[in-house]
Amino acid sequence: MRLWRSVVGKLWMTILVLVSFVLIILTILLLEFFEKYHVSQIEQELANQANKVSRILEAHAGDGLGEEIVFEIVDKPLGVVIAYNEEDFRLSPDDPKQDRKSARNLLNDQDLMKVFSNKKHIVKEISQTEYPNKGSRYENIIVAAAPFQINEQNGAIFIYQSLSVLKDMTQKTTRIILLAAGIAIILTTFFAFFLSTKITAPLRKMKEAAFQVSKGEFDTKVPFLSHDEIGELAIAFNQMAKRLKINMNVLSQEKEQLKSILNSMADGVMTFSKSGDILITNPPAERFLQQWHNEGRNSKSSIPGELADLLAQAISGETEQTEELNIQGRRYYVVIVSPLYTQNQQSVRGAVAVIRDMTEERRLDKLRSDFVSNVSHELRTPISMLQGYSEAIIDDIVDSEEEKKELAKIIYDESLRIGRLVNELLDLAKMEAGHMSLNYENLEIGTFIQRIMHKFGGIAKEKHVKLKCQLNDNQLFSMDPDRIEQVLTNLIDNAIRHTAENGCVTVTQTRNDHGITIKVSDNGTGIPEEDLPFVFERFYKADKARTRGKAGTGLGLAIVKNIVDAHNGEITVQSKLEVGTTFTVFLPNTK
Repeated sequence: MRLWRSVVGKLWMTILVLVSFVLIILTILLLEFFEKYHVSQIEQELANQANKVSRILEAHAGDGLGEEIVFEIVDKPLGVVIAYNEEDFRLSPDDPKQDRKSARNLLNDQDLMKVFSNKKHIVKEISQTEYPNKGSRYENIIVAAAPFQINEQNGAIFIYQSLSVLKDMTQKTTRIILLAAGIAIILTTFFAFFLSTKITAPLRKMKEAAFQVSKGEFDTKVPFLSHDEIGELAIAFNQMAKRLKINMNVLSQEKEQLKSILNSMADGVMTFSKSGDILITNPPAERFLQQWHNEGRNSKSSIPGELADLLAQAISGETEQTEELNIQGRRYYVVIVSPLYTQNQQSVRGAVAVIRDMTEERRLDKLRSDFVSNVSHELRTPISMLQGYSEAIIDDIVDSEEEKKELAKIIYDESLRIGRLVNELLDLAKMEAGHMSLNYENLEIGTFIQRIMHKFGGIAKEKHVKLKCQLNDNQLFSMDPDRIEQVLTNLIDNAIRHTAENGCVTVTQTRNDHGITIKVSDNGTGIPEEDLPFVFERFYKADKARTRGKAGTGLGLAIVKNIVDAHNGEITVQSKLEVGTTFTVFLPNTK
């Protein structure tokens, strides 16, 4: 930093300029004072000398010795002119020609000539140059005129002295004053620099401490070595830093607390500025924005257009706005936008949006609706058949015993179908409620799968579907055989039912360090891509027409998923229309 831009330089230059200005004014005043003083002394001395000479002339009026005495006692640098009247005057014979010329000039001065008429003492400064205003004062002379009377004739004595004698005196005085002023300025320079450095040293420490505090180092302290205002400033600075540290810790705790609260919230929270810029978000809100961006919309906006409209309405109308947003028909959100006010509650400074994910609630509502619809649909057909065939028997519409037995057989089959539906619903309810118990056994996994495949040999042969089995090993594996058999039975049965003639169903089993993987693949009709996320839900059916005899109850895959989940396993599905479907079941090793 340049010296004159620092406090030290400014204070130093201020003191130096102030002292220099005072010394210059003082020098001018002193020179003026000494000059006036010396001129006054000269005038006083000349007046006294003129009075003395006039008395001498009057005392020796009769003997003629007065002139000799006067010319004898008046020495250089004084000059004297004795005028017995305005025409008769005497000059000192020892005066040089220049002084004699000056003496004659002063006799032409009208003011001095008044001494003859007024008989009063006159002292006057007379310029010897042609232009008095342009000449130096040291070229002037001072004349003292005193009247005298000899033989009743009025005369005057003129004693004069050139001011050139003041020139040397003034120069010497000026040199002395300037020397003293120079010494004073030098001393003032060192003193001012020392004083400014002494004053600004604690200020520099405060500046360094302020920079440290601005970087977050609130433990920085400024030492206070004095009890003046600077010491009090240091104490106040230390107290301020301590208070700042306390406040920053409180703010940090509140920020962390607010962050924890926002992060732990299930609902998304977003705060906006008045211009619509996002200020704060929590993870659920970020997931909402990510899902919106993943739609592939070519929008330059950072938020959905519906949310931007709600935000604008909330800010402009200063009222709470609520709306439900739908993303690709799969995610549902309820958005509540409320205005945020300034501290004085006078104006709106932004808005806060609470985003609640209602997808699960909408899914559950749909499941409840679908459950009622599906159960009603599944029960309507067998109940209608039971009612119709039973009415036929009661009304004796059929005549032969064989027809009655056939109707009774149909009624029996439909009752069994209703029973299976009810039992599967009860089993699924128990599983979802967590009341399913597993009985683990160690058994040979290869033999277990071959036994299940053997059960479907006749059905596959009847439908002209080929069954294939690819087993990796026949080692022991711990699981609940009844439940896993229910899983494989359901998957193989679905594969056979949805595979056309001359198709193929393959069961593959592999094993690694983590567990076993069983795949059931077919080259049947496949499952539409939009239905894949719902295959494990209740009453899902690949056959939308629900053709009787081919479609089941729609609860099998839901039961399969619950059994696999109970084993801490995982089941996935891959399918393509007219290509086939593969269900993959992974069962981990038991600990």
